Amino acid sequence: MNSNEKNYILLILLHIVIGFVIFFIPALSKPLAALVFLTGLFFIVKNQNKNQEVLLISAYVVGSEIFFRMTGGIIIYEFAKYSIIIFMIMGMYYDGFSKNAMPYWFFLILLIPGLLVATETLNLTTDLRKTISFNISGPVCLGIASIYAYNKRVSLTKLNQVLLCIGLPIISITVYLILYTPDLKEALVLGTGSNYTTSGGFGPNQVATIFGMGMFIFFSRLLLESKTKLLFAINIIVTFIITYRGLITFSRGGMITGFVMIILLLLYLYRSTQHQGKSKLHFLFGFMVLMFLATWIYTSNQTDGLIEKRYANQDASGRVKESQFTGREEIFTNEINSFIDNPIFGVGVAKGVEIRTNLTGEVALTHNEISRMLAEHGLFGIMALLILFLTPIILFLDNKQHIFLWCFMLFWLLTINHAAMRLSAAAFVYSLTLLKVYINEESPLHRK
Repeated sequence: MNSNEKNYILLILLHIVIGFVIFFIPALSKPLAALVFLTGLFFIVKNQNKNQEVLLISAYVVGSEIFFRMTGGIIIYEFAKYSIIIFMIMGMYYDGFSKNAMPYWFFLILLIPGLLVATETLNLTTDLRKTISFNISGPVCLGIASIYAYNKRVSLTKLNQVLLCIGLPIISITVYLILYTPDLKEALVLGTGSNYTTSGGFGPNQVATIFGMGMFIFFSRLLLESKTKLLFAINIIVTFIITYRGLITFSRGGMITGFVMIILLLLYLYRSTQHQGKSKLHFLFGFMVLMFLATWIYTSNQTDGLIEKRYANQDASGRVKESQFTGREEIFTNEINSFIDNPIFGVGVAKGVEIRTNLTGEVALTHNEISRMLAEHGLFGIMALLILFLTPIILFLDNKQHIFLWCFMLFWLLTINHAAMRLSAAAFVYSLTLLKVYINEESPLHRK
C-alpha cells in the first residue's frame, strides 16, 4: 500500500468518524464549522494560494454545507456562500483574475436594479437584509467565484482533488443519516413523498442534490483515480452507499441529475479516448449498469417497492399523482406572470414570495432560479442568464481537455431548475466550468 492509498483511506476514515462524533455530540458541530472556515483562511494566507487552496477549501465548504445545516453547526444560514465569497476574494488578491472575466462583472452589475427595486417594493414589515440576502447570495457567490475561476489553469489531478474535497464531507453526511434512521421501515410509513426522516430531518431536495453530486464524484474516481484494486473496491462501496442513501430521501431531482452527469461523462470519455481506452470504458459502462441496477433492486426491496412508485409519480397505493412537480409548476406560472407584468425591472429581489403569499396565504419559496431571475430582475435577469449560459460554451471551444465541463454545466442547470440556488454547490460547481484544464502526462486518459 503506497502513501497515496494510505492518505485516501485515512481521509475516508476521518470523515466516517466525524459523522459518528457529530451525531452523538451535536454541540461540536458549530466549533467544527468555525474550524473549517478558520483553517481555510490560515492555509490560504500561509501558502498565498500557491496550491489553489481557495478552490480546495471552497469545495470542502460546499460539501459540508448540508452537514452543518442539518446538525445546527451554522451561525448564519448562508454561511457557505459567504465563506466562498471571502475565500474567492482572497484568491483574487493573491492570484489576480483574468481581464477577460468582464462578463461576470457585468453579471453582478445586472443584479443591482433588482436590489434597488426591492428596497421600494418589499413590505415595511420585511427584514430587508435577511430576505434579500437569502435570495441574492447565490447569484453573488456564483459571480465572484466565476471571476476568480475564469480561465485559471489547473491540472486534471488538481480538479479531481477539488471534487474529492466536496465528496469527503458527503461521507460524514451519509454516516450521520445511517445513525439518524436506523429503522428504514418505520421511516417510510409516510408514503412516497420526499422523506424528511431519511434526510436527517432536513430538506430532502437539498440532501438528494448533494448526494447526487457525491455519487458522481466517487463514480468519477472509479474511472480516473482507482489505480489499484483496493482503491477501486473502496470507491465502489462508497458510491453504492451514497447512491442508496440518496435514493431513499425519495427526492428525485438531485439523484436524476447525478445519473445524467455520469452518463454524460462516460459518453465524453468514450468519444475522447483511443481504441485501447474504449475497451476499458466498455467494461466500466457494463459494470456501472450492473452496479446501479443492483442498488435499485436493493433499494426497492428495502422500501417494499415504494421507490419505484415514487419515480413513477405514484402514491403508496399506486395511484398516479395529479402533479409531477409537487405544485412547483404553480410557482413557476406565478413568476412568469410577474415577469410579463414587469418585463423591464422585474418585481424586485424577494418580492415574488410576498406576491404569492398575498395571493394564496401561504409562503411558497421558488424552486426555479430561471423563473425567479425573470420575475424579480426582468430584462436584466434575461441578460444575466444569457451570460451564464453562453460563456462556458464559448470557452469550451479552446478548453477541450476539461472533461467535466458539460457535467458541471448540467449539474448547475438541472439543480437551479429544481432547487434554485439554495445550496452553494450550484454556484461553485458552475464556476468550475470556467477553469482552463490540462491533462497531466500521468493521467489515465490519453487524447487523440
